[in-house]
Amino acid sequence: MRNYDLITPEGTKDLLFGECVIRRNIENTLMELFKSRGYSEIITPGLEFFDVFNLNSRYFPQVNLYKLTDSKGRLIVMRPDSTMPIARVVATRLREADLPLKLCYDQPVYRTEPALKGRSDEIVQAGIELIGSQQKMADLEVISTAVDSLRAFNMEFSIELGHIGIFKELVSRLEATAKEKESIRKLIESKNFPALNDFLDTFGTSSITTALKKLPALFGGEEVFDKAEELMPDDNIKRLLDELKAIYNDISAICGEEASITVDLGMVNKTDYYTGFIIKGYLQGHGEEVLSGGRYDKLISEFGYDVPAVGFAVNVNGIEKAIEKNGVYPAEKQIDALVYAEDGFEVDALRVAQELRDQGLIVEIALLDDPESVREYAKNKKIARVVVIDSESGEVKE
Repeated sequence: MRNYDLITPEGTKDLLFGECVIRRNIENTLMELFKSRGYSEIITPGLEFFDVFNLNSRYFPQVNLYKLTDSKGRLIVMRPDSTMPIARVVATRLREADLPLKLCYDQPVYRTEPALKGRSDEIVQAGIELIGSQQKMADLEVISTAVDSLRAFNMEFSIELGHIGIFKELVSRLEATAKEKESIRKLIESKNFPALNDFLDTFGTSSITTALKKLPALFGGEEVFDKAEELMPDDNIKRLLDELKAIYNDISAICGEEASITVDLGMVNKTDYYTGFIIKGYLQGHGEEVLSGGRYDKLISEFGYDVPAVGFAVNVNGIEKAIEKNGVYPAEKQIDALVYAEDGFEVDALRVAQELRDQGLIVEIALLDDPESVREYAKNKKIARVVVIDSESGEVKE
């Protein structure tokens, strides 16, 4: 008995007509922006070996991956992320390429999040990866491109900034197991202050535990830096804080009064291949981030090629939802002309339609039985021009 032949799997959906226009407009806008800055497109397989995502750091839990086996019984996953496959490509096929490498992509990823209702398991991501440079200019180029990606959709936007290095430095000084460190990360990420305080109390009182307890509360504007500096236990962590403050000032200069910029030192993503600054972008009316990225200097080394990198990904589905909520729809191209041929003049109609298309018009061939039905169809579809191939003379009439 067939139970699921008329529906799509959870976390997926069909896109129809105007929805397709919105998606393609988003993708084209972003890819044109990336390519205008010298980024070259790369496409990785939708299917990857599980080993690509089963690195020492285990950035993606196996439970969140769509898994299957190939004809040889090897474990395959549907791509849950674009950055890690690109890291694989850089470490193999592009290993001898001149640095820096500037790569862009536009492709779906697949993740299962059973606990989240209304989720999308199939997410289209468009983004960039700048490989092989640790210069401040590399960070600023990626950040400015991220800002322009948010600007491109004519909606109010905001930016959150963090630095994963501060959390990693603090927790590395704590006498804790990997499992305990992950528990601390989760509590900070969820801003669960009572549970975080209770858990850290089991490690005693120190400047490290005090700073970790305060980390999720270090959220706001420029004043966050002064508060954080008083808590940081040594100069090395203060250096990371200064690094983040410099980025904050640069983004403020790039955005001006156009966007609100927030600092969040409790931004500690599960996808923790990031080693430096983290950036998230939001659009008006959509509560979840539509852009995320940052610096990740150690990921590619896990594939055997030690080069730094920085980049970001845009959640195309998220921008779709923001456009729908805000009503900022792209202009949908209208049909300019409808060509109708009476019996025996079909080839003439095709010739006329192509001539009109050669003039840059969008032309549809009428598939109805009589001119009256054709004109009614054109009226309903708001097609201003109807071209009729006359059965007596073969001439074009409008």
